[in-house]
Amino acid sequence: MFTSVLMIEQPLSTADVDFVTTLHDDAMSFVVLMRPRGNEDRLLRAIDDVALGELEQAVHEADEPEGEEALRPAALALEHSLQRLRAAGCEAVGQIIDNHPLDLLRSVVEQTHADEVIVLTAPHLVEEFFHRDWASRARHKVGVPVLKLYAHNDEDEEEVVTGPDE
Repeated sequence: MFTSVLMIEQPLSTADVDFVTTLHDDAMSFVVLMRPRGNEDRLLRAIDDVALGELEQAVHEADEPEGEEALRPAALALEHSLQRLRAAGCEAVGQIIDNHPLDLLRSVVEQTHADEVIVLTAPHLVEEFFHRDWASRARHKVGVPVLKLYAHNDEDEEEVVTGPDE
């Protein structure tokens, strides 16, 4: 079985699941590491939003939950993503990343004898330009191939993950 450690920051969309589950011909097993989006630097997120022409999203960056408030939406997004991977016929387990994501990533790769790391995120133009994004930094830490992919958004599915009243 081919094992991938999948680092995400938002729930997997249908397109994301289709893509990551068809990267290899072997049966797939995923260890999903979910980092709550609120743990990122707000200024960098806002700059990325502006650079990508998403001005409305840049204005609402201050509304992103942080700290303890970010854990519930992250847990729901993680569970949603695990269910999707399992429905696609893959084994999938996961956990929320609290602190030091790259240290945790390295230990998970070692413990699971993972074959690769897939970093699936929205574009982070500032961090990518300076090679400070997860994928660039992970390449120097984990000892397995690191693949960087851009996440897709399923606009219709936001309510499924966060709940109708949020």
